[in-house]
Amino acid sequence: MANKKSAIKRIKIAERNRIRNKNYKSSIRTLMKKCFQAVEVYGTNKENSDSVNETLAQAYSKIDKAVKKGVLHANTGARKKSRLARSLNKVTISAGA
Repeated sequence: MANKKSAIKRIKIAERNRIRNKNYKSSIRTLMKKCFQAVEVYGTNKENSDSVNETLAQAYSKIDKAVKKGVLHANTGARKKSRLARSLNKVTISAGA
């Protein structure tokens, strides 16, 4: 255990940040899974585009907030958003062709 006051404070801050980062990453993974499921359902029947757009917006928002807070690197956030958009485009384009 640390003896200095500043070291003890840094340990507390690091633990607080670790918990915050874990919560952000977990919620991003959950939202991405929900979005992929909504896109998959949208691929079978084209009726619920509102739910797809809503889940996509929620995922984008959470990813952007995580990047802003420094939980995710900017490129990682962009890659995750691109992966979501690509899955939606794949379903949309295949239905149109």
